[in-house]
Amino acid sequence: MGVGVSAPRPDGTLKVTGEFAYASDLWLDGMLWGATLRSPHPSALIRSIDVAPALAMPGVHAVLTHEDVPGEKFYGLERADQPVLAVDRVRYQGEPVAIVAADHPETARRAAAAVAVEYEVREAVTDPRRAVFDPGCPRVHPGGNVVRHQPVRVGSAGPDACTGDGARAEVVVTGEYEVGMQDQAFLGPEAGLAVPADDGGVDLYIATQWLHVDRDQIAPCLGLPKEKVRLTLAGVGGAFGAREDLSMQIHASMLALRTGRPVKVVYGREESFFGHVHRHPAWMRYEHGATADGRLVYVRAEIVLDGGAYCSSSPAVVGNAASLGVGPYEVPNVSIDAYGAYSNNPPCGAMRGFGAVQACYAYESQMDRLAAACGLSPVEIRVRNAVAQGSRLATGQLIDTPAPLAAMLRELEAMPLPEPPASVAFGPSGPGGASAVPPAEPSGRGLGEVSGAGGTAPVAPAASGAFPTRGEPDPRTLPGGVGRTTRGEGVRRGVGYGVGIKNICFSEGFDDYSTARVRVELLGGEPHALVHTAAAEVGQGLVAIQAQIARTELGIDRVTLAPADTSVGSAGSSSASRQSYVTGGAVKAACEAVRRRLDALAAADPGLPLAELLERFGPVEETREYRHRPTFPMDPVTGQGDSHTQLALCVHRAVVDVDVELGLVKVVELAAVQDVGRIMNPLALEGQIHGGSAQGLGLALMEEIQVRDGRVLNPSFTDYLIPTILDMPPMRLSVLENPDPHAPYGLRGAGEPPTLSSTPAVAAAVRAATGLALPRVPIRPDDIALACSP
Repeated sequence: MGVGVSAPRPDGTLKVTGEFAYASDLWLDGMLWGATLRSPHPSALIRSIDVAPALAMPGVHAVLTHEDVPGEKFYGLERADQPVLAVDRVRYQGEPVAIVAADHPETARRAAAAVAVEYEVREAVTDPRRAVFDPGCPRVHPGGNVVRHQPVRVGSAGPDACTGDGARAEVVVTGEYEVGMQDQAFLGPEAGLAVPADDGGVDLYIATQWLHVDRDQIAPCLGLPKEKVRLTLAGVGGAFGAREDLSMQIHASMLALRTGRPVKVVYGREESFFGHVHRHPAWMRYEHGATADGRLVYVRAEIVLDGGAYCSSSPAVVGNAASLGVGPYEVPNVSIDAYGAYSNNPPCGAMRGFGAVQACYAYESQMDRLAAACGLSPVEIRVRNAVAQGSRLATGQLIDTPAPLAAMLRELEAMPLPEPPASVAFGPSGPGGASAVPPAEPSGRGLGEVSGAGGTAPVAPAASGAFPTRGEPDPRTLPGGVGRTTRGEGVRRGVGYGVGIKNICFSEGFDDYSTARVRVELLGGEPHALVHTAAAEVGQGLVAIQAQIARTELGIDRVTLAPADTSVGSAGSSSASRQSYVTGGAVKAACEAVRRRLDALAAADPGLPLAELLERFGPVEETREYRHRPTFPMDPVTGQGDSHTQLALCVHRAVVDVDVELGLVKVVELAAVQDVGRIMNPLALEGQIHGGSAQGLGLALMEEIQVRDGRVLNPSFTDYLIPTILDMPPMRLSVLENPDPHAPYGLRGAGEPPTLSSTPAVAAAVRAATGLALPRVPIRPDDIALACSP
């Protein structure tokens, strides 16, 4: 059960059977319940707050406002610009204004609603482009509305641009693209339990992605030294970036310290939509110039990312969008301007893909337009411009590890296509899009073959008559499903491709490291290894990987993971596809140190079994930090610099059926080729690629927080749509192993890259089926039906 094997997850059975304890299951006798009063306005001054009506309610133990914050009133991941509780104004709908502790959750909610706040509503800044470019726009923050502007400049990107051999642009395509606000939509809402301690500190049990940075923000606001704020990871029901920022951590701790009793806070689903950051919506304008045979000469781009009311991780998101803004293509001339904007929209921050997703949708849409203008297939235009080992990014960074993008594209193109039902017509570009491939029935399961929801087995018709009689297509195979909106008439098939490149680990000079403590001792007469890190298991399977590494390095079968907490050094964030790389590297290093000590002890008495060695000399324990190779900030004027640790590639092909009369889309199949460096756990890896592809599909077709005038219109899973098992098609996967010599075991982070390339692949397939430009995701039914109506 070491590295390279589909070792079972130690938390897997408990999660499947419903026995796993999530943060919302936390309980202590005598605990109180916390609740939050949130602003109904996206922008307003606070004239007064009256807590007396809430305090007068039976069962209420505390009602706190910004005046009760015992330490610093502001916090933040990169800038301390977000108030613990609103001070003199609110900047987004849902901003916390007051918090309540009561002996019953319903009492707490009623008391929060009883707090009387007098607001003076102000003009809300809701257009990020206006926020950035209009000098007359109101300022969301005193310092202005631009969180970060990051240019990238290479050569001369314009009409006079030329390649190294003097070729000039003969074909130019331009486009404007938009990406809506996507939510991480994790199933476990924000929850935690704060317990006051005898030393005047607090013990916080919390679902988070980053224990130590949580602590580093919480402690100053509580007016406590860091050592008196102790965090332990509670069960996390998904994250995808939304738990990098604080939600209720400080609030629960303040209430616990004020009342002297444990306080539990659990958000409901609607409150969760207001209680965490989302994916940045984006507006992007691109211009690509190429030779007649499709070689890129220049790319110009303007990218505006809406960060909402507070900074969060917007500067890093802007850096990713800028540095990866032309994609995995060789371009001799580049001019990119990426902006992060403050607005009075909901705060945005980390989400799977982290700035690269938005840029990928735009540059891949452009590559399809360029292919059509040059008379080339979508695959051929990408192959002709693909980066390889030895290429340089637009930032000047050398790609010094394997990057077989052209071969990946050819492999993807050669995969058989699913056979279309006889009632489905091919779209305007014909079978296979612009690159026809003979159709064939998919077969099998597992890595390298078709797998996923729906499988490939035929489905027997139900006896209820809901399904077709002989000769009719099964409605579950068509857009609209069992709603029987069509029998195939008006349904067209399209095929599309998408390519993405994603940085792995933190970038731009961030001190990105992880710590692991490994102890080997004798328990029950057998050698046992205890691995302790602060790395957050958020569903990605890190708990299995850490144990696999320990078994591989130590040769010990019995491995236990200690609970993640702040009593061990930081492991950094469970984001940026970094934990297998960095925490895996730390566990490997600590195990190697333990093994060296054990070998030294064994040298004194060769041949002594490990159990007897441990019985004679006692436990052996080592702690190690692991850092990846250094990165450097992007130049603020040119964008040049070795800003990234590692780069990962994924390519997708999507096959869709579109009912052009109703605007309904069914994704028939997704195929993907991804280079992961080294497969650590095949089954877990497959799950990561499936999960990333699902979120990319969701962004392409259905997922969007609807915001109008700064107000969220759909804060529920009734109205915020996410893909279900019926929306996910079979997947055909090919996983390549080209080890990165700089990484532990040669691995590459794998969780984010499929999120990038799946979205433009699905969008391209819908374009191929309909012939429509569709410059915005998610693609809505009316985008198709209204445009295709007579």
